[in-house]
Amino acid sequence: MSQKFTKLQNNNKKSTAYGKWFATAVYDQRFVETEELANYIQQQASVKKSDIKAVLDELGGAMKHYFELGQKVKLDGIGIFKVGFSSIGAADKVDCTAATITTRRVLFQPETVRIVVGQSVNKEGKIVQKYVVAKTLIKDVFFEETYDPSLKPEGNADSSDDSGSSTGSETAGGGSSTGSETAGGDPQNPGGGDDGLDQD
Repeated sequence: MSQKFTKLQNNNKKSTAYGKWFATAVYDQRFVETEELANYIQQQASVKKSDIKAVLDELGGAMKHYFELGQKVKLDGIGIFKVGFSSIGAADKVDCTAATITTRRVLFQPETVRIVVGQSVNKEGKIVQKYVVAKTLIKDVFFEETYDPSLKPEGNADSSDDSGSSTGSETAGGGSSTGSETAGGDPQNPGGGDDGLDQD
């Protein structure tokens, strides 16, 4: 199985990537819900589906409990979750209170692993390893172009952001790219999340 993508052209004339084509992720409109997830886990482990489902049902409540305590939650093999929020600016320090906090959100930082891809010799003549950092959850995901019209990018493909493609993607193609081809925002910080955490 593979993550499907389609090709979309950047139609934003103000973008430095105007006219270029990008691979853009498309998704089945159906969600995988708790029941199906529990079914799959049951096949992979020696635990009853009813027990798995009970744990998954309690996970949200458990995470909320620790968020209310100001804690970050780390799930091995998945990543770190924490609370993020926006605040209205106050002219005086004394006026900057909890009442100025507006939008709340959950920030997610995927777990990463280093993968050695070779070695090189540095200026001092020492051998150093070359590696890439991969997100554990998606490091083995394959990609395949699709022509299935029922699979669509999220958001409006004709949106006015720099990407000319789906809303919420880090780059014009919904994946990583370099420099000026980033879909809006700061090319130095394409993720735009607090402390390098992606918003979810």
